[in-house]
Amino acid sequence: MARVVEDAATTTRNARAKLGLGVHWRGIDPEVHLGYRKANRGGAWVVRWRSGTGYKQETIGTADDNIAEGTLPYDAAVKLARQTVETARRNAKAERDGPPPTVRSAIATYVDIRDARERAHRRLPPKGDANDKFRSNAEIRLTKHVLHDAIADILLHKLTEAQLSGWVSRLDSKLAASTRKRLINDLKAALNATVDKRRHSLPLDVSQIIRKGLELPDNGDGVEAEDEVDDNQILTDEEVRRLTAAARTVDDRDEWGGDLYRMVLVLAATGARFSQVARLRVRDVQQDEKGRRIRMPPSRKGRKAGEKKAQSVPIGQDVLDALAPAMAGRLPSEPLLERWRYIREVGKIGWRRDHRGPWTTAEMTKPFKAIAEEAELPGATAYYLRHSSIVRHIREGT
Repeated sequence: MARVVEDAATTTRNARAKLGLGVHWRGIDPEVHLGYRKANRGGAWVVRWRSGTGYKQETIGTADDNIAEGTLPYDAAVKLARQTVETARRNAKAERDGPPPTVRSAIATYVDIRDARERAHRRLPPKGDANDKFRSNAEIRLTKHVLHDAIADILLHKLTEAQLSGWVSRLDSKLAASTRKRLINDLKAALNATVDKRRHSLPLDVSQIIRKGLELPDNGDGVEAEDEVDDNQILTDEEVRRLTAAARTVDDRDEWGGDLYRMVLVLAATGARFSQVARLRVRDVQQDEKGRRIRMPPSRKGRKAGEKKAQSVPIGQDVLDALAPAMAGRLPSEPLLERWRYIREVGKIGWRRDHRGPWTTAEMTKPFKAIAEEAELPGATAYYLRHSSIVRHIREGT
């Protein structure tokens, strides 16, 4: 029969003052005891709990025998003891359930799932294929800014709010506000995806830790600072026309065969995200008695991304005419906008065209920089076209 622990009088200062030196135990939960270790100059609180056939023990703080500030009264010690045991048991369960997840492993799982989905949508070769060169923006951002940081190898069940906010503070100050926000949201999504799968072996407050630790600063009026759009990103109609004209010039100069110009023209005409435009099919360009339009695939952003539906965006005759060569003789299910893929021939200098395929986000960065310089709008990115379209529709009440 197990020995029954007789509860010691440890609940008040006066009661503890009458105890002798050593550890005095008091049961606070089944198989959990709060101990008071008395020394010559005050005492400390200790918690022990059954683990297997024995007990584990941990000192949790100083008793308020002589000083109230920075010490623990009995009730606070009981609360902290229970929290300590609960955390320890969850940590032990996490280790028993297999290798405990880390920030790094959470990102790897998230990137694999996200990339597999993108490959399926774009009909790209599977990961590991000899012709596979696809890397999503999320993978590139997370690898550069998270996996090379000390936070990457922290166990999820030991992750703290301070560690997450510390990572945010270490981000390169030169990052654009929009890039910073997308990066933080990518990390948040990666961590929450693993939390959803391993919730039974993670602390109950882990979701709150992630939310608070990755919270963006508030500018004082209830609006997240990162949500503000720089006025420089809002282009006038004349500047948008300059960019599309420059796209045609760069397209001709660098022998894109119309692929670059068509992509920029659709971005400017629809205000859609690049990822949406890249997923367009030939059948999405429509013309009938109701007018000319593009059926734009829904955005995959946000928690309700799966519930969103395609929307019709009106387009002008100039856009329809520019897209006509991309649709001629092609199946309705084929990607609308493609570009050439190049390979280096063995034993020869230079590259040659190999096959055509859908655009990926990273492929727009370099050519759009050339377009912005040609239009005399240095620093402009393809995302400016989206911001400008949104503002234009808001001003027009549409």
